[in-house]
Amino acid sequence: QVQLVESGGGLVQPGGSLRLSCGASGTISSISIMGWYRQAPGKERELVASITSGHSLTYGDSVKGRFTISRDNAKNIVYLQMNSLKPEDTAVYYCRFRVPPVDYWGQGTQVIVSS
Repeated sequence: QVQLVESGGGLVQPGGSLRLSCGASGTISSISIMGWYRQAPGKERELVASITSGHSLTYGDSVKGRFTISRDNAKNIVYLQMNSLKPEDTAVYYCRFRVPPVDYWGQGTQVIVSS
């Protein structure tokens, strides 16, 4: 059974950086879309960034210019480089792999931006 495992979350001061990683345990292939989502307390889950197998990128408006998504197709890993972090970036971050018609989700990693 495929499970996604995120890492790299934690506590960081405003203006700081973090790099999230997400990989799959178990055999998985033909991942069409890899993405990162986040959910803050009391808010709906929202798209942070996504990348297709052809490396087409999509970013949420609030993170454009600060976050960068990338993927390693050979290792089936997706990364999220987060720079210039703000307190409003505080949330649980989830990765998602889409292997049509199935969506796989990670368990989430907490990011807290606070001084």
